[in-house]
Amino acid sequence: MGGTAFYKQVDSMQWNTREPLALHEILSGNIPAFLHKFVPVKTSITGSDGKKITAIYYVAPDYLSIGSGEDFARVPLTPMTAQRIADSLHCFLPTRKMVNDIYLQSKVKLEPMPLYAHRDSAIIFWHHHLIIEGQRKGRKGLIAGIKKDVVISGKISRDPKPSRVAIYGWHKMDGKPIQPLYTGHVNWYVDYSHGIRLIYRKIRVDGRWMDYTEVLQHPVYKTLLCDEDNCDFFTY
Repeated sequence: MGGTAFYKQVDSMQWNTREPLALHEILSGNIPAFLHKFVPVKTSITGSDGKKITAIYYVAPDYLSIGSGEDFARVPLTPMTAQRIADSLHCFLPTRKMVNDIYLQSKVKLEPMPLYAHRDSAIIFWHHHLIIEGQRKGRKGLIAGIKKDVVISGKISRDPKPSRVAIYGWHKMDGKPIQPLYTGHVNWYVDYSHGIRLIYRKIRVDGRWMDYTEVLQHPVYKTLLCDEDNCDFFTY
């Protein structure tokens, strides 16, 4: 099933009917070939001893999509569905800092295109995808500035309201994000502007492979991936 056919099928569906179909397609391997190969993003910090600590992590070049390279469509998802997919592929969702680093190192930066009506409908999901493709004009490489990322954040477990989703990003061409880190939506809410960026869960820190949870729990290394006071929320 191509991206066009998928959105025709889910055109009038609500999220709880649409998501199982998207999950089935993605877990069956129905994703475009350009998402098969992740790309490196580099970051570094300076330790208390003045020594530079470097890390490399590997990210999907675009947001999670259904279909082939010739007929694909980006698919916004709830964090619960995104987490199931990430777990199945040994991946995780990014932090706010990682979204910023990915944007800075992206090859294709596009102007955000906000839409205002029927934001949580499949037809607007599809419409927004087509707008992005019109902007992209076939350019290839790590892309950014086209979606708000669903992110992991310490704000989720500390929000007084339960069952939250954290979103961040959608950088403008001046590098400033439209969306600050936000946990105001319930976790089943998803709209056209949300994107799922997968990150391989093994991080190379000073030449040594570490799981992302080890990095985020390390008193020094956590700042390679996280710029929040609390970096202890790992998974939805």
